[in-house]
Amino acid sequence: MRTNNPLPSVGDDPHPELGGGPLSQAGGRGLPRGDGPGGPDPGAPLPPMSGTGEVQEGSLPDPDTVLAAVGTGVWRWDEAAGTVTLDAEAARLVGLPAHAVTVASANIRSRFHPVDWNELDSISRLAITEGTVAEARLRIVDEHGREIRVVRARCKPLVDPRNDSYEMTGTLQEVTGASAGAAALSEVTGDWRRSREAFLLDAGRALAEARSTAEVLRVAAGLSMPGFSPDGLAVFGSEGDRLVLVGHQGHDPSDVGPFTEMPLDSDYPAAEVIRTGHAVYLSSPREYAERYPAAWPMVERFARRSWAFLPLTAGGGTMGAWLAAFAYPVRFTPDERSVLTTVARMLGQALSRASAAETEKELTQGLQRSMMPDLGPRVPGLGVAGRYVPTGGGLEVGGDWYDVITLPSDRIALVIGDVQGHDVRAAGLMGQLRIALRAYAAEGHPPDAVLTRANRFMAGIAEFGATGATRGQDGRDGDERFATCLYVEADPATGMLEIARAGHLDPAVQMADGTVLMRPTAGGLPLGIDPDCDYPTTRIVLEPGETMLVCTDGLVETGGHDLSTGWARIKATLEEFGSENLEVLADALIGAVYGPGSHHTTGPLTDRRDDDIGLMLLRRTSVPESGRAARRATLAIAQTEPERIAEARLQLRELLHDWPDGEQVESAELLVSELLSNVLRHTDGDARLVAEVTGRPGHRYMRVEVADSSDDLPHKRRPGELASSGRGLLLIEYLADSWGVAPRGQGKSIWFELGEPEPGADRGDRTDRGDRTDRGDRTDRGD
Repeated sequence: MRTNNPLPSVGDDPHPELGGGPLSQAGGRGLPRGDGPGGPDPGAPLPPMSGTGEVQEGSLPDPDTVLAAVGTGVWRWDEAAGTVTLDAEAARLVGLPAHAVTVASANIRSRFHPVDWNELDSISRLAITEGTVAEARLRIVDEHGREIRVVRARCKPLVDPRNDSYEMTGTLQEVTGASAGAAALSEVTGDWRRSREAFLLDAGRALAEARSTAEVLRVAAGLSMPGFSPDGLAVFGSEGDRLVLVGHQGHDPSDVGPFTEMPLDSDYPAAEVIRTGHAVYLSSPREYAERYPAAWPMVERFARRSWAFLPLTAGGGTMGAWLAAFAYPVRFTPDERSVLTTVARMLGQALSRASAAETEKELTQGLQRSMMPDLGPRVPGLGVAGRYVPTGGGLEVGGDWYDVITLPSDRIALVIGDVQGHDVRAAGLMGQLRIALRAYAAEGHPPDAVLTRANRFMAGIAEFGATGATRGQDGRDGDERFATCLYVEADPATGMLEIARAGHLDPAVQMADGTVLMRPTAGGLPLGIDPDCDYPTTRIVLEPGETMLVCTDGLVETGGHDLSTGWARIKATLEEFGSENLEVLADALIGAVYGPGSHHTTGPLTDRRDDDIGLMLLRRTSVPESGRAARRATLAIAQTEPERIAEARLQLRELLHDWPDGEQVESAELLVSELLSNVLRHTDGDARLVAEVTGRPGHRYMRVEVADSSDDLPHKRRPGELASSGRGLLLIEYLADSWGVAPRGQGKSIWFELGEPEPGADRGDRTDRGDRTDRGDRTDRGD
């Protein structure tokens, strides 16, 4: 056992009533008394007394002589060594040979009745906590369990401040005429003990589950102690040199005014408890008035009969005091004090945990709020909404963030990212990276340059922050961090989005008619991994009525999802709530992933992977003049990125997800591949793809246009049977309903159109639907 309560040090006199010195004076470490060498003769005559019956000055009897004369033994229990030292009389009383001896504590334990030993252990623990004298009656038994005698034990703990260990030192004296053991002499029954243990278990569980100071106080107010329950409770704390009332129950709020704040050195029991760390028990109003006359007039009107003030301890110090007031007299027996002390200890720990958690939560929430942006002034033509939900850890702070930055020329930038980790270091790195990104953007750099500079910045601070950290087997610092990021520069006038991506998830776009598409974009490594990494940009156009979603991986993977099933869940939510305003849509996305109903959409993985969630929604709010929603997808493919032709086919397939004729969709994909490949092969510039679906269901048509910077017009060829090329225009002429070439100011564009077959029409009944409307850009087909 250990205790942090301030108790007398080894060497203090445990029995001042005996008139002796320290324990060493009563026989030293070996306690030589009685038959031991050097011990006084128990039969020696006492010093003479004066005629008045008083002992003459200078002739007081030796304490050892007095103890031997009255049949009292002395013993010491060394908790650290696990030994018990007894003098001759104490050894005789416990059934050992009558001479001073040191034995193992297990040997002594076997000589007490098991019930009585448990009682002694309980009372001793209470004495250690309160720094008081413990007293009990104990039955001594022989090797067969038969009772030999009953002894009265009194002891007090002595704490060694050097190693926080303690010793119990005290006396043993035989009790004559006792016919029952200590358990029988006690008023505490077995049923009461069981009730007490059950109560303490329930109280400990309830206090451990409380998460705030208010919850702890509610639990404390609802505790019903076995056999004695207070009807008034109060918790006091200290702030500087003031005693403050933290909470109370059973008192009228109008009556507690004088107790809300008072000097810590005042004559009030709670203040004394906090100053000294020792409990104060007041069994009657008379005792209260005698001990605390200055405080009694304030307390008298509450008509209580008994009071217990106990220290609330945590971390080795006294953090407050707990008042339990009773409307009836309470004697505060050792068992009752033991219950109160145990509850006070649990209450102190619970309040300490709650206070630390509340302080930490307030700090982290303030830190996170300071890092989350105000979405700023409204930009005409664009709507923005954002959400952040910490889910991945005990701290409500992490590395996820989003930001909206106002740029020159009436443009805005949207930034979203995720620094590795869910701790304070991740939050600190996130704050530094966010500031750096805002600074680079404000300087007017394009998206690729912003991420390139942020990457070098992140690599620098991550390396600096990891200096001195434990290195792993690969030689790298164990605390190096990286960050994913998506940077979008938006032009409200045209809807043009220029995107640079650093290891982050691609954006998703919901079109005006509700169709949801993933928009693959070019990208580089996460920030902080390779200082020399480049970040290519991708340009797409956000059409009127379309909404773009960018998010961190927590929105996708929380709930045991992988990328495939997670995006399917998000897509379903977008399709259901896409017509709502952005705030409603943002709440719906969070609710689908982390709300009460999210358990219905758990993924295939056993690990739920709960992670912080960040998301931003960008909507182009202008409505097309025709009032009819159109689907439109744009994509730019550089000469060095021929592999992105596959992305173009995927984009087109998703754009035509509800097109009724699968063969037409396959034809459109084939023609897109052909046109893009021709640009990359026969010109020196990039290819720009625009695909659009317009019209009402059943009468829609798709138009696909591929533009380049070359002024050379295509010509239809007549390739031979074994020719490897030259069939591009033949394929367009055969598969498209209409097609053409449109010269531009610089370069040209080749387009084709496919009309949606009318219900019941034969697929083979192909007609030229290009004459249905005048599109204004028909030119010679190159024949």
